[in-house]
Amino acid sequence: MTTSPDHPSPTPLPPTTEPAAAGEAGPGRVLDDGAYDRLIEPRSANRLELERGIWHQISRKYLIVQLIGNGFWLVVILAAVVAFVLWLDQPWAFIPGVVVAVLLLATMAVLPRQVRSIGYQLREDDLVFRRGILWQRMVAVPYGRMQLVDITHGPLDRGFGIAQLKFVTAAAATGVTIPGLTQQAAEALRDHLMSVAESRRTGL
Repeated sequence: MTTSPDHPSPTPLPPTTEPAAAGEAGPGRVLDDGAYDRLIEPRSANRLELERGIWHQISRKYLIVQLIGNGFWLVVILAAVVAFVLWLDQPWAFIPGVVVAVLLLATMAVLPRQVRSIGYQLREDDLVFRRGILWQRMVAVPYGRMQLVDITHGPLDRGFGIAQLKFVTAAAATGVTIPGLTQQAAEALRDHLMSVAESRRTGL
C-alpha cells in the first residue's frame, strides 16, 4: 500500500469486519495481504503523477506466474528451433527463433518493474487504476458506471491463488482489468465495488 508524498491521505477503507462509511463494508486490509508495498514509477521527469491517496498493489505471486508463463514459451521456441535446424535441416528457423527468444528474455527482464508499477486506488466516487513504465496508463472508472465486475483466472493462476478482476462499463474505452489479485482480495473488491456501484446508480 502506497501513499503519494506531500499530500494528506484520506481515511482508508476499514477491514471487512468493521462497517465503512455510509453503511458500506469495505474490503480493507485484505487488499494488501501478500502485495507489494511501494509503487515503482518511471525515472523520467515527464511521467504521470500519482493521484494523492492510498494506493493498493497486486500480489507478489503474479510476477512468478508471469515468469513461468514466459519461460514456458521460451522453452517451446528453443525446442522448435532445435527441431527445425537439426532434425528438419531448416537453418533459416534459427534467425526468427533467436529474435523471439531475445524478445522474451527482454520481457522477463523488465517484468519485475512492470509488475510493481500496477496499482489501484479506491476514491469516494471512482476507482483509479495505473500501470506501466515505458507506456503509462492511468484511468478513473466511476462507480456508478460499472455494469459488471468479473473475476477470471487460468490454471496457473489457480495454482498460485491469484485472479484478475475486470470492470465492464457502458464505455468500452474505460474498461479496466486488474491482474494478480489474491483470490480473497478479488472477491472482497468485487463485492465492495458492486455494492457501491448499486448505491450510486440508485442514488442512495
